[in-house]
Amino acid sequence: MGAKCCPTWPYTVLNLPPAIQLLKAVLNQLPGIGPRSAERIALHLVQSKEDKVHQLVHAIQEAKERVALCEQCGGLTESQPCPLCSNPQRLKELICVVVKPTDILNLEKSHAFRGHYHVLGGQISPINGVGPEDLQIKSLEERITKNLVQEVILALGSDLEGDATSFYLAKRLSACGIKVTRIAQGLPAGSELDYADELTLERALQGRRVIQHD
Repeated sequence: MGAKCCPTWPYTVLNLPPAIQLLKAVLNQLPGIGPRSAERIALHLVQSKEDKVHQLVHAIQEAKERVALCEQCGGLTESQPCPLCSNPQRLKELICVVVKPTDILNLEKSHAFRGHYHVLGGQISPINGVGPEDLQIKSLEERITKNLVQEVILALGSDLEGDATSFYLAKRLSACGIKVTRIAQGLPAGSELDYADELTLERALQGRRVIQHD
């Protein structure tokens, strides 16, 4: 006798409910949150107590409404100007130029810089249609003139865009008699400040060098 065939049972693939799929997709857009992490967070949230979810939503809304960019340096703040710009003990003659507001937070963790900051809001990138006029360079020059700045430190990325932006700023600012330096050792090629630890950033600041632009 032949072997009996096993019965074929109908089955249905269980997918996440549409609302959870949407929540997962939104969470997946956040930096550092991959698909698996987004799914875990989404499932955790929908199973959490309602008061915990409301607390999270309220915290997000409060942060979004209260936090803005400093009118002077471009950093994140709840007051104008920010605590760093309004601190009389910071050195006004020294400005560290960064790409984005979070770079200030990373550099401050190193406790190696006592001057002021200036956020460019991006880097020169012809491919993406970003030119010098799209960055906060004019306001940087105004601050340099107003505060009699002696040195500008460029703490930009070590990728092609960072190199191009640093070279452009060095040439433009040096023409005005300003000393322009760039953070040095410790930052891997193509990296950003987000991925450097405090000790690496401290050494990079201490080992800064004058940019040769000729």
